[in-house]
Amino acid sequence: MKTMTCRQLGGPCDLPHHGESADEVIKAQDRHLKEVVAAGDTAHEEALKQMKGRWKHPIAGMGWYRKAKRDFANLPAD
Repeated sequence: MKTMTCRQLGGPCDLPHHGESADEVIKAQDRHLKEVVAAGDTAHEEALKQMKGRWKHPIAGMGWYRKAKRDFANLPAD
């Protein structure tokens, strides 16, 4: 199990996301962004917009994805 924060994944806060893989942490970040923006949090709107853009333009988003996976791999286990 490893932990990455919203901020480490491009968001504005330090909410921790835990997972066994980078993909689990990335999915948790996606859910977090959608939930807080839906609840009225404007600080996360830009990060949500960027996240949606990555999935709409997968080739361009691969750079972010590879970096997130590398960063996750380099983290110590919790």
